[in-house]
Amino acid sequence: MKPFSLVLAGLLFAVAVPHARAAMPIHPALKIKTLSGSQFDLAAQRGKWVIINFWATWCHPCIKEMPALSAFVKSHADVRAIGLAFEDADPATLKAFLVKHPVSYPVARVNTSKPPADFDPPLGLPTTYLIAPDGKVAQKYVGPITLSDLRKAIGSSH
Repeated sequence: MKPFSLVLAGLLFAVAVPHARAAMPIHPALKIKTLSGSQFDLAAQRGKWVIINFWATWCHPCIKEMPALSAFVKSHADVRAIGLAFEDADPATLKAFLVKHPVSYPVARVNTSKPPADFDPPLGLPTTYLIAPDGKVAQKYVGPITLSDLRKAIGSSH
């Protein structure tokens, strides 16, 4: 190939192939305003397990797992959770949904075109990250999570 052809091929490749995201950091950060108006800061949760659950109101498996996540959080003093509504619904719609499907943890709305920088955008819903007390990602689940999954990952002695 001639030098010009190589440059042109390189430019076409750069345009055609989406840019790869950097790998998630070992200690991801998440600071987000919840639907109730308070601030959730993942770093402030150190020393506790944290469940970060991406979901949507239209996602039936998401809705099905919400009561189990809520019950697990309520029954484990060392576990926190945040629900990240990964959809373009307005806050009023999400609040109305949560009246019908209440949870024991805060919920925040996530812009689907700009998800939290330290987390990979969900490729399917629900997507759940389990953050260990040291702030590291202990587990990632794509698809519904069960109480058994949580007990196995965190331990049932809590």
